[in-house]
Amino acid sequence: MTTYILRRLVHMLPVLLLVSAIVFFVFHIIPGDMAVARLGQGADPQTIAVMRHAMGLDRPLWVQYLDWLGAALRGDLGNSYLNDQPVVSLILQTLPATLELAILGMLLALVLSVPLGVLSAYRSGTWIDHLGRFLALAGFCIPRYWLAVLLILAFALNVQWFPVSGYADFTADPVSNLKHAALPVLSLAITVAAIQMRFLRSSLLDVIGQDYVRTARAKGLAAQAVLVRHALKNALIPFVTVIGLELGALLGGLVVVEQIFAWPGIGWLMIQSIDARDYATVQGIVLVIAAGVVLINLAVDVLYARLDPRIHYA
Repeated sequence: MTTYILRRLVHMLPVLLLVSAIVFFVFHIIPGDMAVARLGQGADPQTIAVMRHAMGLDRPLWVQYLDWLGAALRGDLGNSYLNDQPVVSLILQTLPATLELAILGMLLALVLSVPLGVLSAYRSGTWIDHLGRFLALAGFCIPRYWLAVLLILAFALNVQWFPVSGYADFTADPVSNLKHAALPVLSLAITVAAIQMRFLRSSLLDVIGQDYVRTARAKGLAAQAVLVRHALKNALIPFVTVIGLELGALLGGLVVVEQIFAWPGIGWLMIQSIDARDYATVQGIVLVIAAGVVLINLAVDVLYARLDPRIHYA
């Protein structure tokens, strides 16, 4: 297993290299100029030319990329022109807020999806199953940004249980932090739980029809015991895959939620950086998100072997 993990970590390097190259060249060929964005549209062309030279924008793109890549390999992702700070420092400041939303959202989604998925599979074909599938379909179809707005209208403006937006440091005020996080976490959890619930129900129904499950029932085991001890564990393999995919998507898909709730995470920072043509910050954020997604996929593969002893990685 250790050899497999090390090999996967080595394979992660070409993926990150390809991602960094795509992001670098795409952001440099789209319309717009970072020097103009910094000086303003009314700046003198000569002043703009001087600024472009100072920022290294007048050199060939491949030279700029190789310079950036060499610095990135040393742990230097450049400086943010928008915030006048090292990009690494900005990411370390905003990443905990994003991880808080992603982790809490995933945990709440599991609390909602696992009982509903198991109950829907256990009562397949009944009104409970139909209700569970309807709720899952509704949660899947509702756009996340629209759900966030509805939650703000219902719980922040009408009953005023939670703040409309903002952020509070957990170490300074845990209660205020959780109140500010409640609505963005709920908007994430509902959509994720809908997907997880349908996958878990489908996976359980497939496992319940297997021969070894029918054998367990023929031996006189209670239906609940067969479902929990025999069916559920084997049904978790595809379910864990969905969790890994959704967690990776949350890391890169929090941009809209963080923007709506003014949550100072890396998604919120990315929007600001894109508007200001702060290429260095955008490249650093995308690289960190890509690394997070690759590591999550590795963790899911390792978890497969823990859930199913038949799975071995040579």
